[in-house]
Amino acid sequence: MSETAERRQLWVEEPAERRRMPDPVRTAAVRAVLISAITLIQAMVAFLCTLADSWLAFPMVLSSVASTVVATWSVLDVWVTRQVWNQRHGVISAPASTARQLRKERRRARRSARRAPEGIRGRGGAGQLTHT
Repeated sequence: MSETAERRQLWVEEPAERRRMPDPVRTAAVRAVLISAITLIQAMVAFLCTLADSWLAFPMVLSSVASTVVATWSVLDVWVTRQVWNQRHGVISAPASTARQLRKERRRARRSARRAPEGIRGRGGAGQLTHT
C-alpha cells in the first residue's frame, strides 16, 4: 500500500510561465501556420512534378508563388493583430527602474496642475472684463 501512495503522479500540472495569447492573435497564428503548411506542401508537389516532367508542374509552380504571397500576408496579419491588441488593451508592465517612477510622478503633477481651475488672469487675459 505504501508503494502506491509514494508513487509519482504521471501528470503534474504546473503553472504556465507565459500567459496565453489573446484569442484574435491565436486565431491569426493558427491560420498562418495552416496556410504556411499548405504552401510548403504545394511547393513540394511542384518540385516533384517538375522532376517527373509532368504537365502539372507549371500550374503548381504558379499556385506555389501565389500561395507564398498569401502565406507572407498571413504572417504579417499575425504581427498586425498582435500590435492592434496591445494598443487597444494595453500591456501591464511594472517599471524596471526608479527613474520611470519619478517621470510618472512628474507627469501626474503636470497633469494635475493643468487641470487646476484657472481664472481669466491665469489664462493670460488682459484683466477684469467689464460690461459696457
